Amino acid sequence: MHAQAPNRVLALRRSGLPAALALLALLASVVISACGSSASGRITAARAVRSARWSSFVRVRRPLDVAGPRRDGSLVLAADARLWLLTAGGQVRPFASGPGGYHSPGGEEPYIAVSPGGSFGSGTVYALRLKGGRGVVAISASGRVRRLASLTLPGLIDGIAFDTTGRFGHRLLVTINAGFVTAVEAIDRHGVVSTITRVAPRVEGGIAVAPSTFGRFAGDLIAPSENTGQIFAITPGGRSSLLANSGLPHGGDVGVESEAFVPRDPRADAFVADRLTPGNPHPGDDEVLRIRARALRNAGVRPGDLLVSTEGGALVDDVSPVAGGYRVRLVARGPAIAHGEG
Repeated sequence: MHAQAPNRVLALRRSGLPAALALLALLASVVISACGSSASGRITAARAVRSARWSSFVRVRRPLDVAGPRRDGSLVLAADARLWLLTAGGQVRPFASGPGGYHSPGGEEPYIAVSPGGSFGSGTVYALRLKGGRGVVAISASGRVRRLASLTLPGLIDGIAFDTTGRFGHRLLVTINAGFVTAVEAIDRHGVVSTITRVAPRVEGGIAVAPSTFGRFAGDLIAPSENTGQIFAITPGGRSSLLANSGLPHGGDVGVESEAFVPRDPRADAFVADRLTPGNPHPGDDEVLRIRARALRNAGVRPGDLLVSTEGGALVDDVSPVAGGYRVRLVARGPAIAHGEG
């Protein structure tokens, strides 16, 4: 599934209607990703009585990340190093209306987040820049690109998400991997960068801030580790805690790397980019995959739950707060060949 480089997210959008949210982009948060070394193919997560399945929504060249929705219900798709709009009817058209449009200088790695509004603008897309000046750029619907912030900490910039809950000051959050640790940076609307931590556990890909209903870790930054299959929570003060073990296969290009929180809208579908990756054990198919909202509900997924998806095979866990902790269940599968990104 947001992010990589790594791989990223899962997005949620109202089925066939305008929506205000996008997964493992799931948005009111979600999207997917992966990279690493050793792998485990075991599934130990409890399984839902009725599980859902990903199905093909639209074919597109080199899809990497999905974010949104925008006010008109469309999603923003990062694919083939450019940005596109993906409509509820499955139409794909250029994002920018102006001449030239946006083209990532870092190849196929423009992991993205759509502004929720407020001081970051309405519908503006924020993209990681891995080359040509590392940092974050903002892209307007007219195609104007401006640098929001430069990022100087060493490592791979691979996660991006807005704090829509507020404990991080409603700033834009970015993760940077360096060896066995991850740094978290917070960026305000003026491009001022503050370091939350430099020593979080190694995580990769999609990140999201938990809603206020998410139990002990409400308001924390939630991030998965594809190499270990673990899911971590990072506080605004920089402290890291283990939230849960996914119980899904893990390792490079295998484990959990996309995520999103399920919005309140009961009609929100889930979307993830399935990128063609020749020679990989999960070679993908250059499609955007979808799970219908009804199928998610039938699998026991509820608003406020966290969905995390693996890069290999697009297996999806539902993580929900319960008395005394969190319940983890396998609720959906993708085609075995799926190579889930954002």
